[in-house]
Amino acid sequence: MTEKIEFIDLKAQYRELKTAIDARMARVLEHGQFIMGPEVRELENALEQRTGAAHCITVSSGTEALLIALMALGIKSGDEVITTPFTFVATAEVIALLGAVPVFVDVQTDTCNIDPAALEAAITPRTRAIIPVSLYGQPADMDEINAIATRRGNIAVIEDAAQSFGATYRGKQSTNLSAIGCTSFFPSKPLGCYGDGGAIFTSDPTLANAMREIRVHGQAKRYYHTRIGVGGRMDTLQCAVVLAKLERFDWEIQQRLAAGARYAALFDGCNATTLLAVRPDRTCVWGQYTVMVDNREKVLDALARGGIPTAVHYPVPLHRQPAYEGLCRVAGTLHNADLVASRVFSLPMHPYLEAATQEKIAAAVIAAA
Repeated sequence: MTEKIEFIDLKAQYRELKTAIDARMARVLEHGQFIMGPEVRELENALEQRTGAAHCITVSSGTEALLIALMALGIKSGDEVITTPFTFVATAEVIALLGAVPVFVDVQTDTCNIDPAALEAAITPRTRAIIPVSLYGQPADMDEINAIATRRGNIAVIEDAAQSFGATYRGKQSTNLSAIGCTSFFPSKPLGCYGDGGAIFTSDPTLANAMREIRVHGQAKRYYHTRIGVGGRMDTLQCAVVLAKLERFDWEIQQRLAAGARYAALFDGCNATTLLAVRPDRTCVWGQYTVMVDNREKVLDALARGGIPTAVHYPVPLHRQPAYEGLCRVAGTLHNADLVASRVFSLPMHPYLEAATQEKIAAAVIAAA
């Protein structure tokens, strides 16, 4: 029987880290502090040290991280927040939840990240924030985006780094590239827990204090509420899992980089398959390994029949989603977003992916394309 190919192999990861994960979780079960236990601050300290950000605030999900960040900035009804339409819905969802207007600008066709060239023209007097997404594990053009934001009135920039924790941009860690960085610890992310979880990063003490209060219902101290907040804490057990995984995270990143390089070599010379460009001044941790073809449905069908799992991130850009009709503003043409949405699909990617498996996958894609 042919061994099943896993799209993301969390079982293999657990086998490698079982001793550390089990010990960490057992410690939480023994001390019983399931909400805001000592592992919460321990993880925040470890992530601050890793990223270089002065403050890390763990939260209940990557979505909640973005929402709390916007709340700390005082985003309100009628404000505009510029972002990309080619992303998971949470990026725009949190804008709409606050009554603000998601403003969509186009993406680059080679990286699928937001295009700074389209960004500046979208800014109006109502623009309060910009949310670039470091899609598929590669940071967006953050220096250029930050420069535009500063030049146009110190507009806040929030990096949506849900897929890029561990990636670097010009020597700095993703999540520490702008005023605020947000990431997700959803199980399939480069650094994941065993449920939902996320974190916010900033070096601004005023924002950090606001976000800490917002995640516990706006409390400055017990039963004393200084602002409107949410129930956004990350469970102690989930923090324990991430702490255990951090012990091997640098090794896992190297394996992801190696797997990405192997895919690139295997697809070299295949004109029917377009690979994402990785800029020379950054690393991509391949939250997903995504390629583009013209005849996607034909390729996906052939791979499915061959037992090769795939996924499409994302088939319908947000400006074409029914929920955002009448809620968003489209700035300029979004031709590139429509184009890549019709062509992208993702292949198996994880630190435990073997070279022989990648060879089989690449050969099947090339044959079908």
